[in-house]
Amino acid sequence: MTRADRSTSIPKPALALVAVPGRKLATLELAREIEQREFAGIYCASFGDAMGLSHSLAHVTERIPFGTSIANIYMRHVTDYAASAAMIHEISGGRFRFGVGVSHGPMNRRVGIEGGKPLSDMREFVAKLRATPRVGELPPVVMAGLRKKMVALSAELSEGVVFANASRSHTKESLSVISEAQRNDPNFFIGNMIPICISDDVEAAAAVNRRSLTMYLGLPNYRNYWKEAGYVEEMEAVEAALEARERERLPELMTDRWLSDCSLYGPGRRVLEGLEAWYEAGLRTPILVPSSAVGNQMKAFQETFELFDRLD
Repeated sequence: MTRADRSTSIPKPALALVAVPGRKLATLELAREIEQREFAGIYCASFGDAMGLSHSLAHVTERIPFGTSIANIYMRHVTDYAASAAMIHEISGGRFRFGVGVSHGPMNRRVGIEGGKPLSDMREFVAKLRATPRVGELPPVVMAGLRKKMVALSAELSEGVVFANASRSHTKESLSVISEAQRNDPNFFIGNMIPICISDDVEAAAAVNRRSLTMYLGLPNYRNYWKEAGYVEEMEAVEAALEARERERLPELMTDRWLSDCSLYGPGRRVLEGLEAWYEAGLRTPILVPSSAVGNQMKAFQETFELFDRLD
């Protein structure tokens, strides 16, 4: 049996949501539809108010797991996060996962935040979160991971790890710092946010994902991760373009090999085959981040629904 034949039986992934200004009520209606269609979960991206959207999801959904992916630990006081996370966890009936991360230096500085050392700051945050009194039961904590030290810390301190824009070919290596018992434990969350664009026009879909990923090329930690994953030549070319203030060149420096390794795009069959390869690489919960070559976020979700309707 070929991979293309097997792809009709792959598990449904989770989907990422962002409450776009002007469409927040429509986003909640979309969440209800995602639940009705029995996707594996809903995870709220850090753009916008992930905690606020999670509060709403606790009320408008009944069965589907959901969580933040991620909440920036520097954006609120830890005791405030503890109270909010416990509230969402309780009113959702235990369906909430509290995904947290340190974000990135350039992004933090834009909002006036100077973070410290990521590993020690995350260790301190989780300890203080769990020591916060009188908030009630806390949800499982899932830590944002990228490079191996943070992935290993997630295995030590939390109930899961979530990547974003990870390289599929490097996933087994990234997960090698997690014990086999945890990798095989269904209660230990292993997720990754994956940009996806479904279109029979492969070049148009690729162009959409290149636009989606352009911002991440400006973040040093991502470039260092992708170098570790085997894309040294590509990342050095990107760094040279950034140094020369030639950001307009970044899309042409995103090779097809790199783009296919960290995103999904093209016709439905190709996307499904790529998704199956993610499962085979050790990813338990792919979190698709839909974009469309011909429309907005709502159009992208409709295209995603239609793709998975074929599997029902």
